Amino acid sequence: MKFWFSLGALIFALPFSAHAIETPLYKSDYAGQEKRIIKSLSEDDIQQLKNGKGWGLAKAAELNGMPGPTHILQMKSQIGLSDEQEKKIRALFDSMQSKAIPLGNQLIELEKKLNESFANRTITDGNLIEQLESISRVRSSLRYVHLATHLTTPSILNPQQISDYNRLRGYSSDDPCENMPEGHDEDMWKKHNGCK
Repeated sequence: MKFWFSLGALIFALPFSAHAIETPLYKSDYAGQEKRIIKSLSEDDIQQLKNGKGWGLAKAAELNGMPGPTHILQMKSQIGLSDEQEKKIRALFDSMQSKAIPLGNQLIELEKKLNESFANRTITDGNLIEQLESISRVRSSLRYVHLATHLTTPSILNPQQISDYNRLRGYSSDDPCENMPEGHDEDMWKKHNGCK
């Protein structure tokens, strides 16, 4: 009886064991990224860096109510930007871009060099430290450019414009049903946020 019970349990378990072997239990979240030219940067990352975009580097300022010039220029009519303010914000944006784009390109090149060092197996402990320090310096400089711009921007705006900016960006209300960010489909926004 024991034999038949054990045999039955084994036969019953075989399909599940075979399935477990086929299922990638240890599949990495990185799967598919091994095909990237620069493994540590997505195509979107590279485009953002090449174009001087924020790349999330200014979140500390942005999410604490200190706007950046890019979005201010995009919503200039909604926040009532004067011609003089627009001129100052545009100059700030242009200055930021003139610094961010070269740094972004430099960061891409440094990440590419690091990637190639691993791919070619030429990486050593010594040159790994050098490369990481170079990447850190450039990334820090790039982050400074974006954050310093956010630091300067509020002085050009009045408190109401800053409040309007934050509201339009979706930052000023805890209730997403009361504060839908511009550019979202109202029905989909309400559905995804459980609004009545």
